Amino acid sequence: MSTRTAAVQPTTAVQPTTTDDVPTVTDVPARAPWSAVLPAGSHLTITDLHGNQAVDFLVYDAHDHAVRYSAPDTLQAQGGIFLTTGSVLMSGEHTPLMTVVADTCGRHDTIGGACSKESNTLRYGHHTWSQHACVDNFLAEGARYGLGKRDLVSNVNWYMNVPVEEDGTLGIVDGISAPGLEVTLRAETDVLVLVSNCPQINNPCNGFDPTPVRMTVTPAPTADGAGR
Repeated sequence: MSTRTAAVQPTTAVQPTTTDDVPTVTDVPARAPWSAVLPAGSHLTITDLHGNQAVDFLVYDAHDHAVRYSAPDTLQAQGGIFLTTGSVLMSGEHTPLMTVVADTCGRHDTIGGACSKESNTLRYGHHTWSQHACVDNFLAEGARYGLGKRDLVSNVNWYMNVPVEEDGTLGIVDGISAPGLEVTLRAETDVLVLVSNCPQINNPCNGFDPTPVRMTVTPAPTADGAGR
């Protein structure tokens, strides 16, 4: 098992709202954060470049950050705990924020949460305190938009495999993803997306070896089918 604790690298770019007719592609390094403001109708594709890499994810209304992803509303609306094609990410006001329109992995987690220094030390020992965590990424990236710790809620974990056992306990086990698998979401309103390319090395969610992922932002189609 890897025990390396290399410092987080900055993302190669943070993509703002775009009106270009071509997709914007950003490779997010292992352990790094990423964010984007996406206009309604645009698409975000998250590609697991090397396989078995968890991608922690939060989404907010771009104009009112108090309107944000709600795990309870999302699970209640779809009647299940796993996300796949057709799943709608709902806000606490029970309004749609983003919809999964394509998914080649098949199942994504909504209940495993984000790793933090506190949870790492509780689960894996105090020697892990110095290790970077998803909460660190969310706080650093969210601060650019005026978000703080009170604005963090239960998040989506794309590609993370968290089965529910017969006795109701949860497991964090080897992923079901593979290199090149993708999940694509459509923005149902203007949204702010925060991503932590998970740095966890103490459980199998990243195969004990965090790797880069790719973010592709595609503009909303116009009436003639082209990007707007």
